[in-house]
Amino acid sequence: MDKKSSTKKGPEFCSLRYGLALIMHFSNFTMITQRVSLSIAIIAMVNSTQQHGLPNASTEGPLADTLNNPSRSMKEFNTGASVYEWSPETQGIIFSSISYGIIVTLIPSGYLAGIFGAKQMLGAGLLISSLLTLFMPLAADFGVILVIVIRTIQGMAQGMAWTGQFTIWAKWAPPLERSKLTSIAGSGAAFGSFIILCVGGLISQALGWPFIFYIFGSIGCVCCLLWFTVIYDDPVHHPCISVQEKDYIVASLAQQSSSPRRSVPIKAMVRCLPLWAIFTGFFSHFWLCTIIITYLPTYISSVLHVNIRDSGVLSSLPFIAASSCTILGGQLADFLLSRNLLRLITVRKLFSSLGLLLPSLCAVALPFVASSYVTTIILLILIPGTSNLCDSGFIINTLDVAPRYASFLMGISRGFGLIAGIISSTATGFLISQDSVSGWRNVFFLSAAVNMFGMFFYITFGQVEIQDWAKEKTLTRL
Repeated sequence: MDKKSSTKKGPEFCSLRYGLALIMHFSNFTMITQRVSLSIAIIAMVNSTQQHGLPNASTEGPLADTLNNPSRSMKEFNTGASVYEWSPETQGIIFSSISYGIIVTLIPSGYLAGIFGAKQMLGAGLLISSLLTLFMPLAADFGVILVIVIRTIQGMAQGMAWTGQFTIWAKWAPPLERSKLTSIAGSGAAFGSFIILCVGGLISQALGWPFIFYIFGSIGCVCCLLWFTVIYDDPVHHPCISVQEKDYIVASLAQQSSSPRRSVPIKAMVRCLPLWAIFTGFFSHFWLCTIIITYLPTYISSVLHVNIRDSGVLSSLPFIAASSCTILGGQLADFLLSRNLLRLITVRKLFSSLGLLLPSLCAVALPFVASSYVTTIILLILIPGTSNLCDSGFIINTLDVAPRYASFLMGISRGFGLIAGIISSTATGFLISQDSVSGWRNVFFLSAAVNMFGMFFYITFGQVEIQDWAKEKTLTRL
């Protein structure tokens, strides 16, 4: 009787663990808007005469509108803000600097989060990123070098915040609710991408481009205040959690309790094929996702020949699909597990396969339907939407195989993903510079091949059992 009551499932949507998921959703929303804000603002920040010389169709649209309607151009673009003489090469360095910053801190921040507490690591990362966002307009006046430095440090801060999340979920998320909780939190990034693409241009036109940084930097500071006030590293020490919910979480994680000892078994990790299956999945997933995030406005403008305003709106639609599929995928995965319809390993491999296969099919089909406006838009919406089904697959698999080191391993996993993003962005730029039509076809075919490799590797070597090197060593070997 006592055992049954102690493990009774606590309330869901009115519980602290779901409140944590919503706050983390807000945190991810804030970080992605701060990361993408420069991509929107730079159109107004950079001298329009330089932009006219770019071979990028998405940047020619505003200038064409300016020439055709001068009165409209003055109203929209003359905001009184500074204009900078940054070459396309310089802009590329600025954009990539945040990714290098994230890579630098992913692994050490994951390890340190396990030592000092994820609440402090994530909160500090979000606070630093928010303050640097507020400082960005002033940094631009001091020169491009300071902007690059600021973006790199901001990337390091966001790397701290991204990886710290999984240390928290290792202590807050019951095994049967992990997909649901992490999908709610993770969908904030997709929703943030949608919002910044929709309103960033409007803010720049109405108030001036510096207010993009002021608004979203201020939102981040508010989020930090909420984070440090409400969030605790584990449910045991939270003063407001109900006894029922605390007992439920603690009992569900009883087999995966963390040890205070934090030595990392690096050699065992390197030899662990299930971990390499996760890393390969991340590499494949981020390859195509980075191309969509980086080049979607360019593809829509150059292939569908729409103006920059319509391109921005159309570019935001896939992220609504991504956010919705992330949440729905998490709900479905946990439903299948809670009803014992599928085993955990089957759910992880099923959602990983769908998240890699379906977007690959859509990408391969794109070059053959380029003449159809509606079909192209539908496929572009489906690619990030179906790709985010991976959030209930290998994305959270480290919580299954090594919950003690989930944050550390998440840092490594995202490192593989960021490397894939850097390579895929560079390769895409090279391929489409040779020939637009065949270049885009080769980009999508190559992305599909990378996804298929990741899918088959994960299906073959993916596991959900806690690995021996990640278990508690409570008994002495004889």
